Amino acid sequence: MGNKDHIKADDARYVLNTYGRQPDINLFITKGAGSNVWDDEGKEYLDLVTGLAVNSVGHCHPRVVKAIQEQAETLLHTSNLYYSAPQAELARVLAENSLQGKVFFANSGAEVNEAAIKLARKYSKDPYRIITAWRSFHGRTLATITATAQPRFHKGFDPLVEGFDYATFNDLNSFEQLVTEQTCAIMVEPVQGEGGVYPADPDFLRGLRRLCDEKGLLLIFDEIQCGMGRTGSLWAYQDYQVEPDILTCAKALGGGLPLGAMVCREELSSGLGPGEHASTFGGNPVSCRAALAVFEVLLEEGLLEQVNEKGTLIREQLEQICRQLPGAIKEVRGKGLLLAIELQEPVAKQLQRELQQKGFLVNSMGDQVIRLLPPLIINQEEIYSFVKAFKEVLKENLEAGR
Repeated sequence: MGNKDHIKADDARYVLNTYGRQPDINLFITKGAGSNVWDDEGKEYLDLVTGLAVNSVGHCHPRVVKAIQEQAETLLHTSNLYYSAPQAELARVLAENSLQGKVFFANSGAEVNEAAIKLARKYSKDPYRIITAWRSFHGRTLATITATAQPRFHKGFDPLVEGFDYATFNDLNSFEQLVTEQTCAIMVEPVQGEGGVYPADPDFLRGLRRLCDEKGLLLIFDEIQCGMGRTGSLWAYQDYQVEPDILTCAKALGGGLPLGAMVCREELSSGLGPGEHASTFGGNPVSCRAALAVFEVLLEEGLLEQVNEKGTLIREQLEQICRQLPGAIKEVRGKGLLLAIELQEPVAKQLQRELQQKGFLVNSMGDQVIRLLPPLIINQEEIYSFVKAFKEVLKENLEAGR
């Protein structure tokens, strides 16, 4: 066996099969640069998945790579019992560019959502229940899959963590009806990502803010997928002009390295004291230095100003395909560069496979939805090349009657 075959064999033999990798479908990615990745045979792909919204400033952005290299030569890790300059600097940048409060660092989105749940309960004292939305996704720890209002993620993990109620996204009345004296918080994604890419209605988020203010509840926004510039502003909540009490982010934050952050308003910071929450690797110096470089790219290279323009271009091109191939696409939805194409027929997995063969990586969600998470640096030429390929495979499938 060659090196690739050895690696795939070791993966099959020793790695727990939680991702369903299949040798004849899943790529062996060896290199990434800009909007592209390459497989072990040297074939190039336009990456419209970006590590599931992680590599938002592109693969191996020079400023991010340089920051990682310099920090790795200086300090790889130190205990959170001590001070670390990259961590303190990143906390300041996050706070100054969001809620002006305090920051807790962890390694992933699930972990910072867990921190938000603990903070909401601890700060609120007796009330402990949290309302989340159907179709939401908040992580895969036992508490965060319970917060995730999708029964398919719950199967086999009973008993789930008690204290979560589920309301209908974009239906304020549904949330209002679930509020009781035991409710301490409402937790939603401004744009539901894993649930199928559904943006919140502005009136809905404004209504949630008003409801929380009236009832003395905390409002938590999970921006793990939709934050860090993906919707055209640094944070999606800024697009809606609705500020939460707690903000969680991860994915794109570390530029490819594991990093998550929970930001809370200053007055909530008393909710968690020494020893009440922690993370050994949270706020790792190398990850924090990478994140600082990501912020530099987002805030200094004009990427944010281009996101809505690029997202609009993709949507216009896809809507043109809707008109040219009637009956093929049910809906194109999303915000900025977080987009979904809902198909009329259950051919999403087939289209994903055919696009991959043509050199384009997309993410099929179930049988009828294709999700697009392109890097924020994607250019017009790359957008047009994808749209052309997508139209070709969609037309071929229609003609084949699949």
